[in-house]
This record gives sequence, C-alpha cells and structure tokens, in this order.
Amino acid sequence: MSFNVGFIGPGIMGRPMALNLMKGGHKLWAYARRPEALQQLTAAGATACATPGEVAAHADVIFTIVSDTPDVETVVFGEQGIIHSARPGLVVVDMSTISPTATKAFAERLSAKGIEMLDAPVSGGETGAINATLSIMAGGKPEVFERVRPLFECMGENIVHVGGNGAGQVAKACNQIVVAVTIEAVAEALTFARKNGADPAKVREALLGGFAGSKILEVHGKRMLDHDFRPGFKVGLHQKDMRIVMETAHQLGLVLPAAALVTQHLNALMGSGDADLDSSAVVKVLERMSGMGGD
Repeated sequence: MSFNVGFIGPGIMGRPMALNLMKGGHKLWAYARRPEALQQLTAAGATACATPGEVAAHADVIFTIVSDTPDVETVVFGEQGIIHSARPGLVVVDMSTISPTATKAFAERLSAKGIEMLDAPVSGGETGAINATLSIMAGGKPEVFERVRPLFECMGENIVHVGGNGAGQVAKACNQIVVAVTIEAVAEALTFARKNGADPAKVREALLGGFAGSKILEVHGKRMLDHDFRPGFKVGLHQKDMRIVMETAHQLGLVLPAAALVTQHLNALMGSGDADLDSSAVVKVLERMSGMGGD
C-alpha cells in the first residue's frame, strides 16, 4: 500500500529517513527551513513545499523531526503550521526528541481537530537512519500505530509501541539517561586508568570481554582514547535531551543523581564552546578537573 507522506525536518537524520520512505514506494512532500536541505530529496522525486501547511494539504501521514519542543509547536500550530491545512484523519508522527508533557498536550490539541498524533522518537544515529535500522519507540493509539507501521518499517527494525501519547518520548528519555550515564562511566573508568599509569586502551580491551562490555565502551570509549570527537551525536543535542529529562524529573519530584551529574558535564562542554563535538567529549571535562589537560 502506498501513502502520500509529508516530511518536515530533513536534517542529518531526517534526510536519509525520508529517502528510505521514497525507496519504499511512497510519494513525498517535504518542507525545510533552508531550501537547500531539500535538494537531495527533490532530486530523488520529492515535491518541495513552501510551508508545513502546504505539506499537510497533500499528506495522509506527516513525519516531523526537528530540534526541540518549541520547533515542533511552531511546525504544527504556528501561523503556517500543519493544523491550518490538515484534513480530519491526518496522522502527525513526531520523531523529534521533545518533552513528554508537551507531547501529550499537542496530541490533545490535534485530537480536537480530528487529527491523530504519534510520538515516535528514534535511536540509532545517522548510520541507523541511512541503513533503515533505527530503533523506533512510539506512543499513541494502537490502531493508529498499526496504520503507520508499514512506514516505520521503511526506516527502522526495532519498532515498539510503548503506550499512549507521550510514552514514546518517555522511552527516548530513558534511552538518553542510559546512554549519558554510561558515557560518563566509561569516561571515568578510562580517566582512572590513565591517572594510575595503566594503558587505557588495554584496560578497555579487557573490559570489553566482561560484564562491563557495552556498545558505549566499544564506540565512545575508542573516541575517548583517540580524542576523536567528530560528532556522531552532538553535545548540544545530548544536552538538550538531558535538559528535558531533568525538567520532567523536576515536574515529577523525581531524583536522578547520575543523570544530573552528566548533565552538568554536558553543560560544561557547552560553556567551553564544544557544542558541536560528540558527547563522548565528556571525558575532556573529567581530564581537566583531574589536571590531565583535556583540550
């Protein structure tokens, strides 16, 4: 079955996701704040639109993947937003990483207009987006999820309906907590090894074979050893995600001490002008604090 698909936000992750939707045989209408971001999509057969509302006029399902909660609100409810041109029955699928609380409110506002919403943030990075192997964690009505599942299958492999609206964002926040705290743990371990005169590369090799082994130790640990902080996932985005985690925890009266610590280290990287580095650069903060350089 072919869908008329809208796509808003063809950035590093969004562009290959949109291309994979077209490879799946679906017609695509796309919008980006920067027209040049659409060039690869239009070359592949997508139709460029001047506003999010224009996308909504053509689509059965619209995917959004933008930077933060206010960006989603603007795209959906702004002066030229989706809501002004959407037909009842349209499904808006937000694949951004934003506030779970705001997501629930957005879904309620759309529902009042006869528009369905799924929150479906992703994990897997640019590589997963290119290879269509993303992990997709979705919140919303089960029947709406099943309607959209064939489109999710064009972009990902591990596709899980977590619960109602907002549940996908909760799952993504949990993902970011685990990733951030594990990056912190790997950074501390390798800094501990260096300070004690042990070869951190050999320590990492030893740890990879035991219970401490993880994808983070494998990938981010290697980046730390090489001080190669070319971004897989930028500090600025990870800091934004952890801000959402901590704001939500504050609303709930929830204590997350390890998440709070690594958020402060990401804040320190932001303050030192390192927003565009990979989040494995957390090790630089520990090295500086330990008198080991960290530049």
